[in-house]
Amino acid sequence: MENYNEPDLQNDEENDSDELFEHYKFIVDAGQSQMRIDKYLFMRLVNSSRNKIQAAAEAGNILVNGKTTKSSYQIKPKDVITLVLDYPKKTIEIFAENIPLDIHYEDSEVIIVNKKPGMVVHPSFGHYSGTLVNALSFHLRENELFKGTDPRPGLVHRIDKDTSGLLVIAKTEYAKAFLSKQFFDHTTYRRYIALVWGNFTENEGTIIGNVGRNLKDRKIMDVFPGGEYGKHAVTHYTVLERFDYVTLVECRLETGRTHQIRAHMQHIGHPLFNDAEYNGDQILKGTTFTKYKQFIQNCFKILPRQALHAKSLGFIHPATGENLVFDSEMPTDIQTVIEKWRNYVANRKDYDDTIN
Repeated sequence: MENYNEPDLQNDEENDSDELFEHYKFIVDAGQSQMRIDKYLFMRLVNSSRNKIQAAAEAGNILVNGKTTKSSYQIKPKDVITLVLDYPKKTIEIFAENIPLDIHYEDSEVIIVNKKPGMVVHPSFGHYSGTLVNALSFHLRENELFKGTDPRPGLVHRIDKDTSGLLVIAKTEYAKAFLSKQFFDHTTYRRYIALVWGNFTENEGTIIGNVGRNLKDRKIMDVFPGGEYGKHAVTHYTVLERFDYVTLVECRLETGRTHQIRAHMQHIGHPLFNDAEYNGDQILKGTTFTKYKQFIQNCFKILPRQALHAKSLGFIHPATGENLVFDSEMPTDIQTVIEKWRNYVANRKDYDDTIN
């Protein structure tokens, strides 16, 4: 669950309504260790603070399993935590926009879209137009699911703004519930291609570490191996091609946490190439030669985003029960940079004087 503006967690004293409206809902993971509820919520609410959360608890706005609780309450696995206020949650108006879509497959139940980099998946505060949902609302304008005010109609998963690749969108309520369960149970098939900094000593491996919001910068995620914070996350990777200072890898998601691949790869010392939020937009490996630095800067210009593409996607079809797997071509920007690295390796002598 994400919030894109500062949460107002306290009741408005000028509002005398007796009705309470749910603004946030969390279900504590089965493997979550005990901790204070104010600390738990602080980890999950963007731009909030412990003081605000504690004040909300004192005002009776935080419920656990339907009952008000104190900020010192120790959460337990499967607890249902809700934040309620006496006014409805703000909604974002959804309007249809005639934006071209790269549709890989479509039937009465689902639509498979290859999202281009730079496109936000759904409207949020600060991103009211130009999103995938705006485009889908136009393409599916006769579909009742896409005529309401839900900012995420048909969405069962998403990928970051600057990540390209495949998404499945449900076209019916039943399909949405059916697909959502597959993503919740981690039974979908997902393969990502990433270009990361550094070389690997092994050809494959697994990264295990809880992923949660960074304690200092709430806009990015961090890895907490001890398990006290964040959500359980597992990423498997296989080396596809080595380019001395960067490596092309395939990542297979066992779980699907926010920024999971980006945070996991940074955690093991291999940030994604040109990932500005995770230090990948620096020259982390290479030589002191000016020519090499110019080569990297040219790559960054060609690929002005993190080098991550959701290449393959598989799931059980909600109507037919068939196991469907879709694959997409690598986008031009990543393809071009990979080819430049191949040429670099072939002409390595021009870029000597290694420092890393």
